[in-house]
Amino acid sequence: MAKGITKRSVDYSKWYIDIVSKAELAEHSPVKGCMVIKPNGYALWENIQAQLDKMFKETGHVNAYFPMFIPESFLKKEAQHVEGFAPECAVVTHGGGKKLEEPLVVRPTSETIIWSTYRNWIQSYRDLPILINQWANVVRWEMRTRLFLRTTEFLWQEGHTAHATFDEAEEETWKILRVYQRFAEDYMAIPVFIGKKSEQEKFAGALHTYCIEAMMQDHKALQAGTSHHLGQNFAKAFDVTFQNEEGQLEYVWASSWGVSTRLIGALIMTHSDDNGLIIPPRLAPIKAVFIPIWKEDAQIDQLRSHVAKLTADWKGKIDFKIDDRDQYRPGYKFNEWEQKGVPLRIEIGPRDLENNQVVLVRRDTGEKIVVSQDGLLQRVESLLEDIQSTLFERARAYREEYTFTEDDLDRFVHKCNDPGGFFWVHWCGAVECEDQFQEKARASIRIIPFKGHEESGKCIICGKASQQRVLVARAY
Repeated sequence: MAKGITKRSVDYSKWYIDIVSKAELAEHSPVKGCMVIKPNGYALWENIQAQLDKMFKETGHVNAYFPMFIPESFLKKEAQHVEGFAPECAVVTHGGGKKLEEPLVVRPTSETIIWSTYRNWIQSYRDLPILINQWANVVRWEMRTRLFLRTTEFLWQEGHTAHATFDEAEEETWKILRVYQRFAEDYMAIPVFIGKKSEQEKFAGALHTYCIEAMMQDHKALQAGTSHHLGQNFAKAFDVTFQNEEGQLEYVWASSWGVSTRLIGALIMTHSDDNGLIIPPRLAPIKAVFIPIWKEDAQIDQLRSHVAKLTADWKGKIDFKIDDRDQYRPGYKFNEWEQKGVPLRIEIGPRDLENNQVVLVRRDTGEKIVVSQDGLLQRVESLLEDIQSTLFERARAYREEYTFTEDDLDRFVHKCNDPGGFFWVHWCGAVECEDQFQEKARASIRIIPFKGHEESGKCIICGKASQQRVLVARAY
């Protein structure tokens, strides 16, 4: 265990905060409930942002930006939406020293301001589809906050699309859900379940909500991304119509979708250990760190020169750092980069120069590997890919170990308490039974699987007929 990091087995919540602190990802702001994202944390967010942005653009989306202030009357136009967000809204009542004619809501999400704008952009079927994404901050007045996982202000992306038909909007919703799944699994190395939210759990104002759910190391679920089919609700609220090919007026169909800096919290809680942060190589701001080791001052210049030659063609191919600070001993540096989650450490000293070798140390397993300096870049790239796949397989095996199929209510409640995990259980579809998951086990329905997973059985709560299992867990 690293100094200053609480063991997961002792206090998981404290461990999480210690990791955020020791890895220098973020800290609490003077504004209650808000956070300062430090350079290490923001570099990680930039890598998440860059990869997702590329994936969005590959599917035909473009970026735009809309105001963070929303007239209060806009939010009230969609009844379900305002009911869902009213308790979380921050409202500006004064500006420029004067009381505003109409209060302005600080953006909790942007459906209303965007659909008021789309009304000016859409007249004909020729104007559709509109495929827009926005990178922004939002404010939701949270009572209980935790860095990255739930803060009053956070960073995110929110997609808002407009379509001519229900099927086109549904296809968009599915397409983005698959993008999120691929990003979580291929880049974050986090296995996720995908499915539909129950009516109680869906986004306020949506026809239905799809999501990806991941298991954290404390066996709780984390909703890591959502994609919503909004139907025509916002189009009707803001009178957004288009003339179809037959010359008839129709309301536009919509989707919205988003992920946030919560993904950094997911990454921490999926992969990190009692020694500090572990970052999957494909997202790591620094993928490898060279640490020259010397005993005499005369050796450092030789080592610096050699490492510079060794990495002359690395720039543009791999993000690396050379830690040749002379005010810190090697052990201090090892510990620091371990806590910060750099996937690979490369140690090199005078004896290594003589033997034409380096020592590679994996962050995920701690394994030390002595390799030749010849072809080092290729060896490092291959090892980073192995670390990436190892992290994913380790997380998947962990999830499988704590995912259960359960039919007995008492056993389900007992297992929710110890050891916890994901539970596939039968549910009849009644709201009253859904409420009992929270009442009896402090759990909730995380996803309803898609068609193709039907299975006859009896509801674990009431015993009535059920046509499928749903995934239930305690969640963040």
